Amino acid sequence: MTTPMPQPLLTSPDKHPGQWILGGGWNNDVWGGDFPAAAWLDDISPDNPVWLSRMDGHMGIANSLAMKIAGIDKTTNDPIGGTIMRTAEGEPTGLLVDTAMVLMFDVIEKVSIHERREALLRASRHALMRGVTTVVDVGSYFPGASAEKTWQDFSDVYEWAHSMQKMLIRVCLFFPMPTWARVSDLISENGRSLSQWIHLGGVKAFLDGSLGSSSALFHEPYEGDPGNYGLQVTDMDSLLNRTLESDKSGLQVAIHAIGDKANDMLLDMVDKVVDLNGVKDRRFRIEHAQHLAPAAANRFGKQGIIASVQPDHLLDDADFAAKKIGFDRAQRSSYTFRSLLAGGAQLAFGSDWPVSDINPLQAIQTAISRKPPGWEVPWIPAERLSLDESLKAHTISAAYACFLDHAVGSLSQGKYADFVVLPSTSWDAFASDLPAHVLATYVSGKLAYP
Repeated sequence: MTTPMPQPLLTSPDKHPGQWILGGGWNNDVWGGDFPAAAWLDDISPDNPVWLSRMDGHMGIANSLAMKIAGIDKTTNDPIGGTIMRTAEGEPTGLLVDTAMVLMFDVIEKVSIHERREALLRASRHALMRGVTTVVDVGSYFPGASAEKTWQDFSDVYEWAHSMQKMLIRVCLFFPMPTWARVSDLISENGRSLSQWIHLGGVKAFLDGSLGSSSALFHEPYEGDPGNYGLQVTDMDSLLNRTLESDKSGLQVAIHAIGDKANDMLLDMVDKVVDLNGVKDRRFRIEHAQHLAPAAANRFGKQGIIASVQPDHLLDDADFAAKKIGFDRAQRSSYTFRSLLAGGAQLAFGSDWPVSDINPLQAIQTAISRKPPGWEVPWIPAERLSLDESLKAHTISAAYACFLDHAVGSLSQGKYADFVVLPSTSWDAFASDLPAHVLATYVSGKLAYP
């Protein structure tokens, strides 16, 4: 559910035939739930290959020309951990889910070094405008895809920006778990921080897909689709072995899990890791932890697991979760912020940008109110947080979640002076009506925005 840089919904190609049209951000739930098909794009762009990713990054739609270039047809098998959506006759519809998207990634035209470097600078300026001074970047990595692109971004973009003194915000980098040994060697050579700007965090992996793409892994099937429990995108034996090796090497581990079964599988796996590698300050991260089975929240606290969650995702899911998994399941399992805190979990907030807006002020308000646009009452009001709890989850707890609480996350002696300036108001007014934007952002005590 992670993409490092935003894409426009559609980018216009030059006029010569054959150039790729790339974009993303579509959400079928907004137009009623029906998934798009290649024919929708063929009518508009028959002579250019088109690939548009869904807003959550776990599904995309290709037109017929793009599928032809990728060699996707009726005889193409589903890869492990992915699905090629098909008609009743077995013909591909153009929709690719999770690891199946790699079939398209392998043939899409590569983005130039110049464009990637410029994207970092533009994204950094946008983050500062929102009051964000430190981000976690988990890289351009998807299950089944080559890990090399993340490493190319590290050398071509981050090391370049560092050497040219162009870094504007602090980043904590996670690399694909299959390359854990390479990450371990990099940290052994350079330490965990290349400078005040670039921190080497650890490794990232995926266990399931997303709710919106019907690929999050659940104990019970999706509503109206009794054979679909979601997708397990990574083999558990492989995931456990790589996690054990990463953990032994001192690397922090972050794993994506959205469905209740995926989260339970990870919680069981962490128990095994602790038994085999011993108790230590590992700060294991479960990314998203959106839907939890009863008693799962307490298990986070037992092992000191970081629940790395994104409040604004509930704005997308509140209207549609019941349609996906049923009203009762959605009500008892979704975005259990209060339950996680009560169970002793470390709750760290983020945005998962560009899936959601990189605006902490909006996310803080979402965690407090849990009211999607147009709603009169909160969604699952018992899981609301206070202003103080939400601020903490966005600051010192988020810093703790990537071993940076010694340097950022609070205004304390010996830390970097990263802070924002907000409109003057009382605390009570602030809690009920947060400002829409920051007035200024400071990094290391220096004005960075505007």
